[in-house]
Formats: sequence, structure tokens, C-alpha cells
Amino acid sequence: MRKEMEEFFKAEAFGVVGASSDRGKYGNRVLRCYREHRLRAIPVNPREKEIEGEACVASVAELPPEVTSISVITPPAVTEKVVEEAAGKGIRNIWMQPGAESQAAIELCRKRGINVIGDGSCILITLGFSEH
Repeated sequence: MRKEMEEFFKAEAFGVVGASSDRGKYGNRVLRCYREHRLRAIPVNPREKEIEGEACVASVAELPPEVTSISVITPPAVTEKVVEEAAGKGIRNIWMQPGAESQAAIELCRKRGINVIGDGSCILITLGFSEH
């Protein structure tokens, strides 16, 4: 595993930005992947109260302090806003799932000193996810 990924997984808890209640969407699969690997994950979705039995928060700003790494599963234009909010919150690691990344978001992470994974690597493949 690359050092950026090793750093990412040092967090006590993880935010899943773009979490979805639709089990067919990647925002749901990523949340379930964390749980499958016994990692604490908090869904971030402003339109949901709960996903997969986990209480949702509406924004990155509402994540508890033990969340220092976030997975982002949003359109690239939204990802750029998420990076700004994460930088303000003190998030240290951002993993942009394939399709969520943009060059502007990656550069913003680097400028703000945030460890970023935005090269097309997928957490579902890295950790291994079995659809149940």
C-alpha cells in the first residue's frame, strides 16, 4: 500500500462524503466497505438522517474531531467545495473516489497540505469489498 493510503487509514474514524441510501450507488458501497472492515465511518449527506443504520451529518463541518480522513464520492465540482470545507475543518486526508476527482481539487489539497489520493485508486478495490 502506498504511503498516502497508509496515512489515510491511520484515522480513528472516516467520513463518507456523498454517502447514499441507494445500495447500488458507490456512496453506499464505500460506507459498507468501511463497516465490512470494522472501520468506523460516518455518512455525510444533507438530505438523509440515517444510512445503513448510521446517523448522517449534513456536512463535513459537522463531522466529529476523530474523523481526520474522508472518502469523497461526489461530482468533481462538488468535490472542490468539499476540499475547501475539509481544509477549514482540519481534515488531513482526502481520498477522491474515481470520478470524484478534479485537477483543481487535487491542487487545492496539495496547497493546503492535505494528503490526497486522487489518481483513480478505488477504496473498494484497495480494501476489498464483497457485495452481500
